[in-house]
Amino acid sequence: MTKVNLKQDLMEARIRTALTPEFLLIENQSASHKGHSGDDGSGESHYRITINCSKLTGKSRLAQHRHVFDVLGKDIVQKTHSISINIK
Repeated sequence: MTKVNLKQDLMEARIRTALTPEFLLIENQSASHKGHSGDDGSGESHYRITINCSKLTGKSRLAQHRHVFDVLGKDIVQKTHSISINIK
């Protein structure tokens, strides 16, 4: 049985709609943090986002990350222990 990653699906939909990235990979890394600080038992507490997007070009690293977090929305960001962003 495949586990449903509702948060991951929502993150991907929001990023693809708002930023139309050339490349996007969202990895759920929650399993490797099981039992650690921030693990809420949901299986959706730790994510790594790798993105290549022309809409982020020319912005500082801080501005790029803020833009991605704004796109994700407070409902996701505030309920996720860790979101790592790698912009290529």
